[in-house]
Amino acid sequence: MAIREWEWLRGVRWSVTSVALVALRALGAGAQEPSFTTTNEELAARRDALAARVDSGVVLAFGARRPVHDYGQFFQLPSFRYLTNSDDADAAFVMVVRGGRGTSQLFLTPQDARRALYDGVRADSATSLARYGIAGRDFGALRGVLDSLAKAGLPFYHIPDVETTDFASLDTLTRGQETIKALIAAHPTLTVKNAMPLVLRLRAKKSATELALIRQAAAISAEGHRAAMLTANPLHEYELRAALEFEFTRRGAERPAYGSIVGSGVNGTQLHYMKASDPVRPGDLVVMDAAAEFRGYAADITRTIPVNGTYTAEQKQIYQLVRDAQDIAERMSKPGMKIRAATDSSVAVRARGLAALGLTQGVDATFDPPWKVDCTAQPAWCRQSMLWMVHGISHGIGLAVHDPLQGSGADGTFAEGDAFTIEPGIYISTRTLSMLPDTPKNRAFVAAVRERVKQYENTGVRIEDDYVITEKGLEWISRVPREIPEIEALMKRRVRVQP
Repeated sequence: MAIREWEWLRGVRWSVTSVALVALRALGAGAQEPSFTTTNEELAARRDALAARVDSGVVLAFGARRPVHDYGQFFQLPSFRYLTNSDDADAAFVMVVRGGRGTSQLFLTPQDARRALYDGVRADSATSLARYGIAGRDFGALRGVLDSLAKAGLPFYHIPDVETTDFASLDTLTRGQETIKALIAAHPTLTVKNAMPLVLRLRAKKSATELALIRQAAAISAEGHRAAMLTANPLHEYELRAALEFEFTRRGAERPAYGSIVGSGVNGTQLHYMKASDPVRPGDLVVMDAAAEFRGYAADITRTIPVNGTYTAEQKQIYQLVRDAQDIAERMSKPGMKIRAATDSSVAVRARGLAALGLTQGVDATFDPPWKVDCTAQPAWCRQSMLWMVHGISHGIGLAVHDPLQGSGADGTFAEGDAFTIEPGIYISTRTLSMLPDTPKNRAFVAAVRERVKQYENTGVRIEDDYVITEKGLEWISRVPREIPEIEALMKRRVRVQP
């Protein structure tokens, strides 16, 4: 899924007929299938690691609420799931830490027998320890416990109850925030710290079980993209979205990992286009950014395909440029290598290619951007090439589609246990030129490139794959055709049906 800021991040040509078969072959004769079960021992180790970082204090986290807007399926919040594996709604987690050692409790909302017939039986104080390895208490006791702990003078470490950290800054009305406000009002000297950074650092390194879950999510997602490529003469974007999401469900995914993006023509130049309501027309490209969530773990795959099964000459030029940019980033994304180097190499390949195609005035040519940026402090954002490749090329994946990486930061490196994407893109449209401020520099830029932009009008290309790093090195796990000949060959196998 295209990320908001360009931050970081052809190695293998391989045509695949079935990810499931490939996964079985990879196991080898007599090998055990990967475990998809997170044990209570692993969960306890996660909590111990968090306690060691806290040293002394009270860790407080709220889980997701039972849906109140409709009868939708319940999904647990990522960090709460990471620490507890609880799949019960309306729960809270409290860990009292002294000297780096923690004692944990789950506070569980009771459910009457009639409601259990509708929603299923929740864990309670009698079953919590057996199910989750954590002692349970009635949720009604929570506030009294928190008040008592606040009086003891220990600092509180709050894990915000947000679905994704992308929007954590908007969290003002969640149950967690309201509880913290009430505690501070009752105990003005209480120290409250945000524990989410501590949890994210733990989540960044994936265990063997987590990597198995991410691989499975990627394998399911890859089959969804293959099914979309084999969809005969689609007439609308939503037909391709249906093919993707049907295959996700058929193969055991709980849901799409994020809102599926299926955009044809000009819609393919909008990074997060999610309506999927317009016609698809022969001659257009379709950007399909969609993936599955499997047992809480997300994949993230994008493919760009021609509606009629064959790329035009201009589409091939842009597509291959993006593919080359992904290839160089992939080769730079090995254990111990700088994350920033993968990004820079991908940007450089695309900048040179865009200049060669006449879509910029030169590799280092600048413009006056339509977004707020200090061109002195961030000169890269003011190069003309950035107008056509505005987003970053990578992010971590895991319990969230934008999950942390171990090497976050300017000098970070890839490390064993990382799971991430590489997703360069280029998006060409005269609509984008119209966004530019009317300045002398921009007028010269537009005059120089407008005719070339028209030649590539409404060509949006993004190629996104998933990877993990193990003791053996980099592993590409989203194995679905991505080379031009592979995609065209697969699409020739479509069974054409008269509308």
